[in-house]
Amino acid sequence: MTSSRLAAPSALLAAATLVLAACGSGSGSSSGEVRLRMIESLTSPDRTKLIKSLIADFEKANPGVTVELVSPPLESADQKINQIMQTKKDLDVLEVRDHTAKSMSNNGWLAELPTTSWSGWSDLTDLAQKKAVEVGGKPYLLPYGFYQRTLFYRTDWGMTQPPTTWQELYEAGKKMTTGDRFGYSFRGGKGGADYAVMMISAYNGESVNPEKAYYLKDKRTIFSTPEATQAMDLYLKIFKEASPPDSVSWAYPEMVQGFTSGVTGMLIQDPEVIKTVQESAVKAWSTSPIPKGPTGYALQPVGYAGWGVTSFSKHQKEAIKLVQFLSEAKQSIAFAKGNSLIPISKQAQDDPQFSQGAWKAYLEAQRDPKQVITIRPVDYPGWSQFGIDSDRDVQALITGKKTIAEVLKSWDAFWADQAKQVS
Repeated sequence: MTSSRLAAPSALLAAATLVLAACGSGSGSSSGEVRLRMIESLTSPDRTKLIKSLIADFEKANPGVTVELVSPPLESADQKINQIMQTKKDLDVLEVRDHTAKSMSNNGWLAELPTTSWSGWSDLTDLAQKKAVEVGGKPYLLPYGFYQRTLFYRTDWGMTQPPTTWQELYEAGKKMTTGDRFGYSFRGGKGGADYAVMMISAYNGESVNPEKAYYLKDKRTIFSTPEATQAMDLYLKIFKEASPPDSVSWAYPEMVQGFTSGVTGMLIQDPEVIKTVQESAVKAWSTSPIPKGPTGYALQPVGYAGWGVTSFSKHQKEAIKLVQFLSEAKQSIAFAKGNSLIPISKQAQDDPQFSQGAWKAYLEAQRDPKQVITIRPVDYPGWSQFGIDSDRDVQALITGKKTIAEVLKSWDAFWADQAKQVS
């Protein structure tokens, strides 16, 4: 509802409410038509256009059902969704993200979706089935795709085989570094701590509890071990000896541009970068699963989102049918292709786009039991604050204002305290 309507006189507002009740979302018209209202979160013009085309296909296959798609601006979309959910009206299908699923389910806003009773469930990959029920063991969403990091590398810079370990990445990056060329797109700015955690996790290897990624199986934090110190020693060397000096402040756009502009020879990023690299001047490149630690393990979380149904939808049957339609092989593969996502359908493994070329590394990683998928500790009260603090600590570390020991001691203390708060 717009601000101008909120400012309307009470009589007009009451009339508008009656109109919404009669013909808005969740209500059938006098002709028996079902109208569903759907909202997306990660909005962009091309994405919205693709979703609308899939909705049109759904409407053709389901006469009598129409779908209104709401596409708020990206910056305010999650806030808009949260406001609508609090009112518990006028919404049937919504985009649920990995970091919003828990709070939405806790508030009772999400309906449980059918799994094994739905014929399309068996076509979902093991990862998709696992993530569908990750929150409380219940299917509150059907994922539409995944973000998982891989190593991009130049094949025309003297690299015949990609590095398989972090030590090899350092050595290869050092060899590549000469003049105005550097081996690695280091992320020293926003989000940089994520890469430090990735290395620390790999060095702790099998000792990490993948269900609580910042903790070991013996309940200590991953930051408390000698292996964490070894990882951070190498992390610092990669920055100092194999990365551009100005990468001290690089975030996502800069590190990608470093690779696509020919400044760096290696980059670790999500699959959405594939299209960017394909459209760049870089022609001789390939991908490989992310490097492993000394014990042969690589660990990383997988970002995801999906479609869910509100618990207060008046047409849950049709809403669930829409979510299932979007999750079927044909539609989900089209959505994954359009948004550079790792697909949820097993059938995608036979699709040339995902089984060959740059995408092949993602499938290789999923088949490797030592490429372990972890779960971020987003349920802990200090999660958001740690993201801010840890990025600041990485800046202090690479600029010489803090030592490795100081940073790890701080991170260990923080997560040891978090464990006490949720015990």
